[in-house]
Amino acid sequence: MNVIRTDCLVIGAGLAGSAYALHAAEAGLAVELLCLGEPLAANSDWAQGGIVYDTAPDPAALARDIFEAGDGASNPAAVEQLVREGPGAVKELLLDELGVDFDRDAAGKLDLTREGGHSARRIIHAKDATGHAILEAVARRVAGTARIARRAGWAAIDLLTLSHNSDDPAGKYEPLTCFGAYALDTRTGAIVTIVAKKTVLATGGLGQIFLHTTNQPGSVGHGVAMAYRVGARVVDLEYVQFHPTVFAKKGAPHFLVTEALRGEGGVLVNAKGKRFMDAAHPQGSLAPRDIVARTIRQELAATGEPCVFLDLAAMPPDFIRERFPNVYERCLAHGVDITREPIPVVPAAHFACGGVHTDLRGRTNIRHLNAIGETACTGLHGANRLASTSLLECLTGAKFTARADAGDIARGAFRLPEPRPWESPVREADGVLVRQDMLQIQHTMWNYAGVVRSPERLIRAQRLLRELRDEIVDFYRNCRPTRELIELRNAVQTALLVVHAASLNPVSKGCHFVVSEE
Repeated sequence: MNVIRTDCLVIGAGLAGSAYALHAAEAGLAVELLCLGEPLAANSDWAQGGIVYDTAPDPAALARDIFEAGDGASNPAAVEQLVREGPGAVKELLLDELGVDFDRDAAGKLDLTREGGHSARRIIHAKDATGHAILEAVARRVAGTARIARRAGWAAIDLLTLSHNSDDPAGKYEPLTCFGAYALDTRTGAIVTIVAKKTVLATGGLGQIFLHTTNQPGSVGHGVAMAYRVGARVVDLEYVQFHPTVFAKKGAPHFLVTEALRGEGGVLVNAKGKRFMDAAHPQGSLAPRDIVARTIRQELAATGEPCVFLDLAAMPPDFIRERFPNVYERCLAHGVDITREPIPVVPAAHFACGGVHTDLRGRTNIRHLNAIGETACTGLHGANRLASTSLLECLTGAKFTARADAGDIARGAFRLPEPRPWESPVREADGVLVRQDMLQIQHTMWNYAGVVRSPERLIRAQRLLRELRDEIVDFYRNCRPTRELIELRNAVQTALLVVHAASLNPVSKGCHFVVSEE
């Protein structure tokens, strides 16, 4: 049996996982860092708008904005930690250590922008590709750090627990305890057992369980599904944020159109060129994302049009090309010159406000199992995330979780038994069936558990997904694991958890909006 032993196993190499790995390695720990694809194949890489930084003029204002965006449901302790520690985490890692090339004005000061839900300009950015600039710098440092073994193309299959994956009969009497994971090297097909003192879930979001999403391929809630299977507590999964503005031209791929465009003066209009957000919220097109997404959906339902439009007429063409070069080039490649015409947009699944429940140091209810980034839920986002807080949460969560883990490892003795060997059939999965089942999940979630939900739709979604889950579980047991099959298994489990959470909550709040009928 192929076994790797390490101090820390990190599942996911986006900003949260990679930042954790750097902090842990700096503390002298050995780290195994798994990423499904290449190092930059993470949702963090696609973040466009920016990251909250300058809160000095009024730190309390950021807290107020987070609470308002979260519809009053945010955890005060998590908000306080982010406001207090977030800017320092940015300065320490991104500015001082890595020197990320954020945009600056003529005097050399960091250029600050504003996004929806923010009462002030406090967001730093690197054009309209902030996530890429940050993750590229972090990934480069990870690659040059001796204590980190980054394994691209590796997919975690299941977590190891004392009660299920050890031959020691006493293990079942211990508290629920994680000691690593089984992982698939997708390039060779080998299944490797990784035994670790600390296991960290940093698998990102779950947007790919919906038909339309801004998320990277493979973002199906892997961490949520794996954690749930071993008994971890999951919370707030009904709060899935739909980004209001995703490119929506017929025949072209969907992609995120950054909220910073509205922060710089872009306004939403309908097919007749009429502004419709002003009547929906005092902040108009800069209202919190849940309100904008629902208002767009209502506008589309009322008019029968396939999309609305983001009008940038208030911005000079040269400014658009300089400030938003990636959005400009990408839209132009699909026949839309955003310096001359508005951008066709619709909402799409974007960010999971809920996830695996943790404290402010990443701890779950499973001993030695942590979760950070979008996989985790500290309650920071409440019922709806404030723009440009997600990258900040990745940094603060990674820093405090790594520090706590380093302290635990320095102090404690860990029970790391010999794991049971993985046993798997050799039969190949039928790719047609796998793809069809994934499409069924995505269509079901989009139609019945999307921007607007109803009890009737959620009941139907549960019935369809339960039947599909049973078929997938039988299918999974009889076939050799592949990345696609692992994603399908986790996707149906995550989808069921989202629908179940939504069905238990009859109160419309934030991005969970329920109607009795339409």
